[in-house]
Amino acid sequence: MIIKENKKNIKQLENNPTPNWDNFVSKLEECDEKLSRAWSQINHLNAVINSPDLRSEYNNNVTKITKYYSELSQNEKLFLNFKKIKQSKEFKKLSATRQKIINDELLGFKLGGIGLSENKKKIFKKIKVSLSKLSSKFEENILDATNNYYLNIIDKNDLLGLPDFLINDAKKRAVEKKKSGWIFTLDYPSYFPFMQYADNRKLRENFYHAYSTRASELGDKKFDNKKNINEILKLKHQLAKLIGYKNYSEVSLATKMASSSNEVINFLDKLAKKARPYAVKDMNDLKKHAQKYGIKKIEAWDVSFLSEKLRNEIFNFKDSEIKQFFPRKKVMSGLFQLVHKLYGISIIKKKADTWHKDVEFYEIKDKVKNVIGYFYLDLFARENKRGGAWMDECISKYKFNDEISNPIAYLTCNFSSPSGNKDAYFTHDEVITLFHEFGHGLHHLLTDITDYSVSGIRGVEWDAVELPSQFMENFCWDWQVIKSMTEHEHTKKQMPKNLFDKLISAKNFQSGLQTLRQVEFALYDIKLHMKYSSNHNYYMNLLHKVRREIAVVIPPKSNRFPNNFSHIFAGGYAAGYFSYKWAEVLSADVYSEFEKYNVLSPKIGAKFKNEVLSRGGSRPMMKSFIAFLGRKPKIDSLLKYSGLS
Repeated sequence: MIIKENKKNIKQLENNPTPNWDNFVSKLEECDEKLSRAWSQINHLNAVINSPDLRSEYNNNVTKITKYYSELSQNEKLFLNFKKIKQSKEFKKLSATRQKIINDELLGFKLGGIGLSENKKKIFKKIKVSLSKLSSKFEENILDATNNYYLNIIDKNDLLGLPDFLINDAKKRAVEKKKSGWIFTLDYPSYFPFMQYADNRKLRENFYHAYSTRASELGDKKFDNKKNINEILKLKHQLAKLIGYKNYSEVSLATKMASSSNEVINFLDKLAKKARPYAVKDMNDLKKHAQKYGIKKIEAWDVSFLSEKLRNEIFNFKDSEIKQFFPRKKVMSGLFQLVHKLYGISIIKKKADTWHKDVEFYEIKDKVKNVIGYFYLDLFARENKRGGAWMDECISKYKFNDEISNPIAYLTCNFSSPSGNKDAYFTHDEVITLFHEFGHGLHHLLTDITDYSVSGIRGVEWDAVELPSQFMENFCWDWQVIKSMTEHEHTKKQMPKNLFDKLISAKNFQSGLQTLRQVEFALYDIKLHMKYSSNHNYYMNLLHKVRREIAVVIPPKSNRFPNNFSHIFAGGYAAGYFSYKWAEVLSADVYSEFEKYNVLSPKIGAKFKNEVLSRGGSRPMMKSFIAFLGRKPKIDSLLKYSGLS
């Protein structure tokens, strides 16, 4: 219905003889907002309460949506109207924000195949629809493969080493499934701590194999993503060639801060050279420690286990000990207090209909108690919910004539759910994840921009969109922020300062290995999209090549990491995974400015809000960054905070 109505309105706009902002651009933005608002809800529900019926409806509608936007991006009359506005005297009178929107639209038309012949336009649309279906299927296969497997332990001796919270969760799961013993799943809150703590090496190996072969020919073959990967890569390459680019990497970078694939590779190579000596040392430390456990050759399923043992020995604490101090309610309260101090905003829980009983709804008010936005919070892992953590827009801020809408966001995580009458308790890593996604949320919700196309996270370069989220992570390492968020599960006392000091001391433990791992993924991604090969094993061969050049931990050949690399095959990170490290440089530089004064300074917080968070995509992020810091970014702060300097 919305698409039909939009097409009717667009037909009228096509024939506008004197297009300007009010009678043309703004009207198009209204059409886009109506459709985006409806589709965001369907898209979100498909991710958080996936079911056969919802999946079917989603897949049916994603085709319609893709066709609609493909037709829009190839509409010659709309394109010519935008060109008319750009070439008119009125263009110079528009605000810089609106000029950027028009320039962004013209680039969008180019990327949408506006200059193609009618026959090639049809091919372009067909490719876009196929890519949408393939991406959806890729994600479904990962979800189904994850849900399809579980480890059922019967012998209590096989639980040796595992912390109580993990054992209790596993028992609860077994009861729910009407099984005896304990059940562990491939969901991150179950899988990762099992690999950290389980003494039984053979079980770790089996569990690792199940996790690392998800959605591949080595697991349940009906969920194998190999064909999807090859078809996605082929179609993206065809798409790039159609619109005049050498490869898909060039298409991706057309809308990013980084100017070329070579610039990205040089950036990653520089980071790899800085990290490698530290990563080699990290690995040598593990090899020495492995001898204590009779492990002569370290395998992939030993790394998390040995790392946890070594960290505990050096710093004398366990993740499970830290977890006892982070109850959900205290963490949320501390987070809300932090943003109140920095930005003067208040967050109030409200009643609302939600898709699951655990989901909460919140209202945000400014200093003078005006409502400025809302967000849904969905924290816990469950079946039929996509893994990982993310923020997505429900409604973006806009002003059309006299109608103004406040933004609404979805904040989604996959933490362990509460047990019985007890509150959920978070690991420190989960607290960091929560802060990260909340940073994205603030970027969307604190915008002052009412021009729809660039309000909130809209119109922000993909390699800059992680800046606000990674910036927020830094506060998780500051005692004056963290202390008020802690309360022991049993004693109800605050976390001792000496325990937090141990956590700080361990902050950069294995930073070399972790940095090199992220660089490995990013280099693999950018190189994969720089060159296309019809060899169906090319994507795996390239991964092995990158690992030989970069990694110091080489996984077994059975590892099928690309088959569940949803960021680049089902998300928006194709030829853009480097964005995490790129934005980390920006965020570290920003946080260093806070440290010069007081990390809780309302004055610096207001400046960051005004120059970065509230600006959305209304200007290039580099301009916002320079407006806040007074200079271009440097890598030095990232190296310092990562312990690599």
